[in-house]
Amino acid sequence: MRGSDADRFCAMPHDLAHVLQALQHFELTPWKVVGFAGTLMFTSRWFVQLYYTRKHKRVVMPLSFWWLSVGGSVLLLAYFVFGKNDSVGIISNFFPVFVSVYNLVVHLRHRKNSLGDDVAA
Repeated sequence: MRGSDADRFCAMPHDLAHVLQALQHFELTPWKVVGFAGTLMFTSRWFVQLYYTRKHKRVVMPLSFWWLSVGGSVLLLAYFVFGKNDSVGIISNFFPVFVSVYNLVVHLRHRKNSLGDDVAA
């Protein structure tokens, strides 16, 4: 091993000890539950999209994708605003809320117009 590789290898147990120590002091607060729920919702939307895309054999963005996006974004934004007061988290979750709500509205309008066309025909 080169000198720098050996140094990193020797430092690894210390880094692992630091991670393990941090995990021992992990405290599950109500705001962390909100943050985890938001992360779970926001991440699960991709599995929903993958399922529908595979089912229809074309790219599909189902309505549930947008509901999960809105719900996850709102929960994450609440966590970063009230639970953590983290400006980076606030900024990174502020924009997706508006995009998700906009896409949800467009999806619902398109669906309503499609249903109206079927009734008129």
